[in-house]
Amino acid sequence: MTGDRRFLQGNIACAEGALAAGCRFFAGYPITPATEIAEHLAQQLPLKEGVFIQMEDEIASIGAIIGASWTGAKVMTATSGPGLSLMQENIGYAIGTETPCVIVDVQRGGPSTGIPAVPSQSDMVQAARGSHGDYESIAFAPSSAQEMFDLTVRAFDTAERMRTPVLLMADAAVGHMREIVEMPVQLNPVERKLATIEDNGAPRFLDEQVAPMPIFGRGLKAHVTGSCHDEVGMRNVVDAEALDHYVRRLSGKIRNARAELVDVQAGDTEDAEILLVGWGLVGRAAQAIATQARLAGRRVGWIRPITVWPFADVELRDLCSDAKRVIVLENNLGQMLPYVQAAIGNLTEVEGLSPKILGTLHRPADVLERIAA
Repeated sequence: MTGDRRFLQGNIACAEGALAAGCRFFAGYPITPATEIAEHLAQQLPLKEGVFIQMEDEIASIGAIIGASWTGAKVMTATSGPGLSLMQENIGYAIGTETPCVIVDVQRGGPSTGIPAVPSQSDMVQAARGSHGDYESIAFAPSSAQEMFDLTVRAFDTAERMRTPVLLMADAAVGHMREIVEMPVQLNPVERKLATIEDNGAPRFLDEQVAPMPIFGRGLKAHVTGSCHDEVGMRNVVDAEALDHYVRRLSGKIRNARAELVDVQAGDTEDAEILLVGWGLVGRAAQAIATQARLAGRRVGWIRPITVWPFADVELRDLCSDAKRVIVLENNLGQMLPYVQAAIGNLTEVEGLSPKILGTLHRPADVLERIAA
């Protein structure tokens, strides 16, 4: 259906995507380069009978959205690397309590506070393994203002369907760029599967990988704990078998949904001798550079994982199996490179390439020089 066509900053497109997906509660703490998301929602949520609240820090922010989610609201927070670090314990809590929520990380250069406005892909591994214990993460990496809208909607739908936190991993350049964004007139967002008074606590919940969610204030009994528990929240911190079931079920529901979660774009891979792999804005640059190399007569293709977690190891292995070389482009020192190397194994040579200056995009001349080497 034809919709609204607007010229939007990436962060505003993200906020609009959240509203379109049904977000009605946002808690956050201002942080560059994500602040525009909070500012826009502070204006728009009250107009839609939603709630915006500025918290005292990022720990309180994610705590607030977890609590709001258990009242039935679709919820989101937005931050950057330092804030994401503070959220990690509660991200693990949200995973363990199966709390649907969306966390937007508009990445900056780091470590520590780094440089707030310089774009980076410095949090990619943190998104998968920032908290403790065994668990699976879901994260999408947009490359444009359009994808800031589309993938925010997808993040909400995935969070509701899987009852888990979902991350959107942008960087400062994607958050601050301005492009045309097509927004549909009407969406059909995924609605949460709710428990009813009649079936609340019924044993059949134990047979479902994603159990219906009881909501506080609707006459339902609910016990929410980050300790080991069964699908209806009953705590068990004694039996190893209970822990085994708890961890395997939480991870299994995401692993079993891998086919519908993992999304990869690629071009000119069939005859390519060299493949450029990148995600987010760097993936967009990889596509442009591969096209330029083709015009110069070189058989170069490109691959852009849109889903960064779960990692697209099977897809990468299939796409790269006939290439002679794979060059992984990242705006960091090579955080995802080991994952690509492990996925492809000995099938072909895999090498990494960071930009000459971190926080900037790869220069085509530098990448073309590496291709020719």
